[in-house]
Amino acid sequence: MCGRMKIPFVNRAPMVAVLRLQGMIAAGGRPGQLNDAALAPVIEAAFRRGKPKAVALVINSPGGSPVQSALIAARIRRLAAETETPVYGFVEDVAASGGYWLATAADEIFVDPNSIVGSIGVISAGFGLQEMIAKLGVERRVYTSGRSKSQLDPFRPENPEDVARIKALMEQIHANFITQVKDRRGARLAEDDRLFTGEFWLGARTIELGLVDATGHLVPVMKERFGEKVRFRSYGIRRPFLARFGLSLMEDALALAEERALYARFGL
Repeated sequence: MCGRMKIPFVNRAPMVAVLRLQGMIAAGGRPGQLNDAALAPVIEAAFRRGKPKAVALVINSPGGSPVQSALIAARIRRLAAETETPVYGFVEDVAASGGYWLATAADEIFVDPNSIVGSIGVISAGFGLQEMIAKLGVERRVYTSGRSKSQLDPFRPENPEDVARIKALMEQIHANFITQVKDRRGARLAEDDRLFTGEFWLGARTIELGLVDATGHLVPVMKERFGEKVRFRSYGIRRPFLARFGLSLMEDALALAEERALYARFGL
C-alpha cells in the first residue's frame, strides 16, 4: 500500500526576513556598531536566503556616520531591486539622523506612537583646549607641509577660515541627506520648512510630515500583508566570540559611552 508522497518546500507559509539595524552607525569594528562592511553579508543573506516575500528593517539608531548610512541604505536598495523584494521599515525607539537615512531604504515606514524620527541635519563637535594647556605651561608644537594641514586643532585657537571650510563641507553632506529623503519619500513629504532643520518628532507628527507612512509593529503588519501563517527569519550582526566573554571590556565601554551620548540627544 502506497502512501501519499510528501514533496518538501511545497505550499510552505511565506517567509519575511527581519534585518535588525540597532546601534550607532560608524566605520570600524567595535561591537554593536553598524557599518557597511559588517552588514554586507548579513544584508545579502536577508535578501537571498530562502526567497523571502519581503525584508523588514527593524531600526533603532540615533545615527552616526553619513557615509556608512549612505552605503548601507544603497546596498539595501540595490538588493531590493535585484531580487524584486519589497522592503518595510519598523522604527522602535529612534530613527534619527543616520538612523532615519537607513529607514528611507524602506518602501514603507512604520512607527510606534512614541518613536522618535527626524534630525535631518549634520553635526560636528569638539573641544577647544588651548587655554587649558597655556595654564599648565604646555607649549604646543605642530609642523606641517600644507597650509590647512592642522586645521581644527583643539589645542590651538579657532581659525575662521577653517570653521568656514568645515561648515561648507557639512552643508554639502546636509544637501546629500535632503536629496536622499526627497528621492525616497517624494510626494509623501509635507510642505514644511522645519523638515530639514535637524528637528525631530514623535510618531503621529512624523506621519503628518510624510517622513513615515503609518503606525504599526512588525508582526501584526506582516501578518496583515502576508497572512497569519507568515514566518520570520532574523538577521543581525553577531558579536565577536571573545567579546561575548567580556574579553574586550575597554573597547565595549568606549563604544557604549559614545553610543549613549548619541541616544541622550533624544532623551533616551
